[in-house]
Parts: sequence; structure tokens; C-alpha cells
Amino acid sequence: MQIDLTGRTALVTGSTQGIGAAIAVALARAGARVGVNGRDERKVAESVERLARQAPGAELVPVAADVSHDEGAARVAEVLPQVDVLVNNLGVFGAADPLEITDEEWRRYFEVNVLAAVRLTRLYLPGMTERGWGRVQYVASDSAVVIPAEMIHYGMSKTALLAVSRGFAKKAAGTGVTVNSVIAGPTHTGGVEDFVYELVDRELPWEQAQRTFMREHRPQSLLQRLIEPEEIAHMVVYLSSEQASATTGGALRVDGGYIDAILP
Repeated sequence: MQIDLTGRTALVTGSTQGIGAAIAVALARAGARVGVNGRDERKVAESVERLARQAPGAELVPVAADVSHDEGAARVAEVLPQVDVLVNNLGVFGAADPLEITDEEWRRYFEVNVLAAVRLTRLYLPGMTERGWGRVQYVASDSAVVIPAEMIHYGMSKTALLAVSRGFAKKAAGTGVTVNSVIAGPTHTGGVEDFVYELVDRELPWEQAQRTFMREHRPQSLLQRLIEPEEIAHMVVYLSSEQASATTGGALRVDGGYIDAILP
């Protein structure tokens, strides 16, 4: 299958590192003009330079803005007034005792992981429907379905994204715009390495720590390893393509078989 996104403009939130960076590179390699987003202007510029080496000849647009606030969303709209592919990847996560999560933290997780995506969808979906083509995606998590005891606040936010995705898919029905969520399983990123070492012995070498983490905390994974960010990006690129025109309102799993269910 040859996926060609030439002529399309994509925005990937939280794309200076991890899954977001992998998605930005993959979309750029498919020919899209890609907005690389993060809060820090210097970090965004450095990321654009790094990602450009991974996707030679690609058009990467630095978009330094905190999209968890109205002002940041307005800034994004100034830089990229029209977007064909919106990938809501921005998210925060971390382990915490469920009884010690403060009201402030609950609100922060909802603001960053959910409302930022809603805000940008409100911003770009009308233009997509008017033009009769567009792709909106939400990077969710296995934690949306299998709520971890140590990450209830995170799981809550990702469950909410599944509802948001399905709802906006209905709003876009019949317009030529598709809306989907991607359920990412346990993925190997720098942030996840830190998280793994919160739960296993920090003295263990990474490969051993990873195996211990999967065995003790994610034993239901059929992959029995962490997923690489590029593997998540492959699904996002497909959903961004013409070939995925009949896929909408879905929650597509790239979870390594972690969720013990036949559907979705």
C-alpha cells in the first residue's frame, strides 16, 4: 500500500518527543506538511531540526504553544490556520496512590489530556467539513479500557477521549471527515522508561527492567515487550490516508494484544 499525503497539512500536538515525534516523522515521510508542537520554543526548534534529519526534504512547521489553554490554541491557529489532519497526541501521565490524587491533579489531567483535544477539534473540524475532507485522531491508551490502579486519573482521561472521539465522529457523519481514536499499548518512550523505574528496581539494566515491568505489571500483553513509537505511527498514518476513508468512529488498537477482548 502506497500512502501519499502530499498537499495535506497535519498538526501533531505534543510532538517534540516520544510517540508524537514518531508520528510527525511518519506523516512527513508520507508527504504531509507537519506542524511540530510543544510548549517551549527552543525545544520545538531543536525537535524540528532533529526530525528533519529523519525525514529529509520534509516541510516541518514549528508550532510553539501550550494547547492546554485557549491562548495556546489561538497561537496554533495563527501559525496553521488550515489543518487537514489533526492528531491529538498531547498527554501527561504518572503513577500515584489513588487516594492521594488531589482535586488539582484530577483537573490538570482532564485539562491537558481531554480539553486540549476538544479545543483543537472545535477549532479545525468546521473547516474540514466545509472542505469535505479531513482526519481527526486522538491518541488514547490501553489504560482507557484496563484502568491501572496506580494511574486512575490518567485512565479516566483516556476513557473520556474515546467518548469524545465517537461523539465528534457522529458530528462529522457524512461530511468526508473521519474521526478515530488510536489505543496505544505500553510503549517504549523516555517518559515510560522513567515510569517503569518508578515500579521496578532502578538498579536493573533497561532490558531486564522492561521484562520485569511487563511480567509484573502488564502480564496480559501478548507482545510481551514494549511497543516502539513507530508502530503507533504506522496506524496514525494509515488513518490519515485516503485508504482509510471508510474507517470512522472507531477505537483502533495498537496495544500488542494487551486488552483481553475481541472488539473493538
